[in-house]
Amino acid sequence: MSEFKLQRLGMIMEPEPGNPQEAEGVLNPAAARGPDGQLYLFPRLVAKGNYSRIGVARVRFNPDGDPASVERFGIALEPEAEYERRPDGGGGCEDPRVTFVEPLRRYIMTYTAYSPEGPRIALAESEDLLHWQRLGLATFAPYHDISLDDVDDKDASLFPVAIPNPSGKPELAILHRPLFPRYSSGGNRVSPHVAQVGP
Repeated sequence: MSEFKLQRLGMIMEPEPGNPQEAEGVLNPAAARGPDGQLYLFPRLVAKGNYSRIGVARVRFNPDGDPASVERFGIALEPEAEYERRPDGGGGCEDPRVTFVEPLRRYIMTYTAYSPEGPRIALAESEDLLHWQRLGLATFAPYHDISLDDVDDKDASLFPVAIPNPSGKPELAILHRPLFPRYSSGGNRVSPHVAQVGP
């Protein structure tokens, strides 16, 4: 039997009244400890029309050491790159995951970039969690003769350390969720997939 017990503490972040960047919701944050030891959240901020940005907020703790609220620091990423924007003016930087990747000595954010091609995995890097530089879309080798270039994909997360590839060489790896077409029914089959990250 587990010695851990779950205690619900309530919400620490909800849409800020009057903030148009959060008009349709604040949800699905990544979390990471910064170089300063503080805990940061990276929520998806949803504006009118499902226009999504990734925010930055530092968690504030009460005297008992429980998270109680957040201090907002603005936007980490908003749709600017072609692969994040749609012709109608919409776009999305959504559902971030942040990992401190030890071999790179950098924080790497994986996030869903939403464009006319559908959701794709994009990456950005940071040294301090406050300033982010885009690295572009993730690309993958074919999986069982299926090209992943045209497959909707999201919810990716990098491993924090290098792991051995099939030949024993250390490489970085990413866990992601491609939505493979189900050719027999025309629907989608969600299938987690681990891929090695090249040089």
